[in-house]
Amino acid sequence: MKLNKIAALLAVAGLSTSAFATNGMNMEGYGPIATGMGGASMAYDNGTAGLANNPATISMMKSGTARLDLAIGGLHPDVNARMTGMPDAKSGGDAYYMPAVGYVRKDGKLTYGVGVFAQGGMGTEYAANSFMAAGSGTDARSELGVGRLIFPLAYDVSPDFTVGGSVDFVWATLDMKMAASGAQLGGMVTGGSGAIAAAAGGLVAAPWARIDFSDNNDFSGSAKGTGWAGKLGFTYRASKQLTVGAVYQSKTSLSDLETGATGAAMTATGGFADSGRIKVRNFQWPETYAIGLAFQATPQWLIAADVKQINWSGVMKDFKMTYESAGMGGSIDFTLPQEWKDQTVLQLGATYQMNEQLALRFGVNTARNPVPDTYLNALFPAIIKEQYTLGVGYKFSKTADLNGSLTYAPKVTQAAASGVTSEHSQTNWQLMYSNRF
Repeated sequence: MKLNKIAALLAVAGLSTSAFATNGMNMEGYGPIATGMGGASMAYDNGTAGLANNPATISMMKSGTARLDLAIGGLHPDVNARMTGMPDAKSGGDAYYMPAVGYVRKDGKLTYGVGVFAQGGMGTEYAANSFMAAGSGTDARSELGVGRLIFPLAYDVSPDFTVGGSVDFVWATLDMKMAASGAQLGGMVTGGSGAIAAAAGGLVAAPWARIDFSDNNDFSGSAKGTGWAGKLGFTYRASKQLTVGAVYQSKTSLSDLETGATGAAMTATGGFADSGRIKVRNFQWPETYAIGLAFQATPQWLIAADVKQINWSGVMKDFKMTYESAGMGGSIDFTLPQEWKDQTVLQLGATYQMNEQLALRFGVNTARNPVPDTYLNALFPAIIKEQYTLGVGYKFSKTADLNGSLTYAPKVTQAAASGVTSEHSQTNWQLMYSNRF
């Protein structure tokens, strides 16, 4: 079976469902153990979520044993768009659910496995009668989801030093239903050819014009692409109490995100309508660096801290699309400037082991908003700055346990050059059942 078919099956299973992530388009943490500690995860055992965090940490288990994690997460953004003289447009996209699964086994010095995780994304849904629809009478929405099928490998170079890496098969899906005035849409055009380009030139005076591609599926998008990425990390036990860890995650190499030949549409005031194909060109996930430590201050207290650098500027300078007409012929190139800034994320957390069965966790995750005012689009208001997290872990037995986390991101308000002000807060949760054998 081809990998793109596997990706399609995983998307149907909900493993790349879109979500409003909170470090730009990244989630604040992967796995409820790490997320309960503010996302800090570089230097201690956080289960198979280490595949998404630092693959070297998966070696922190006994040789001859294996671990299976089954997880589910819920992301609940509260997004509102405001414009002077207009009723507020509240996004109806307020619940996204993301399952994940991971398996690892350690034999001697070698640890290996496989896992599927949602990487992150964005999503909003504005009603057809809101100002975001620009008078077109059709809803405006976005839905981006990115997922990974991860193949990790970790090796104990010595009892204190482990290296780990992974090969990641990555897929992305995108829906977008965007409305604007004809002049605004025309301002996004950077090139074109054929009959559709000539016809689009007459739309500049139109009260509204639209680009739409959406499959109306909660678990996938109309435009799809696949590719590869990788991670390389290490952990070093400096003393009985202190462990240091770090990871490098490469920029993805995704294909263009494409719809079917008639999976997209251009429409405008006065009955203008055409169907065709959308290609989202060179959309990639950024390279990321992270370093952190874990300090076992007492038998009860574990303290962790990470610093992460996400290089958004290398992948979010602009958002490029090509519309290829199936009806009129020809094509149009569109560019939406983004100019995202790189983001430094500080992740701090602690675990208090109350007894052999119960562990309590808490943390904070803070970063600068990467989206500049000038280019903020209410369809993609990835503007969260801070998150406060709580977590709990309960062991049913020596081999089975349940972990959960809860994240609250306070409201951030940002005004764009377009005159639209976005408000975004968020509440997220994760649950994970683990079994060791």
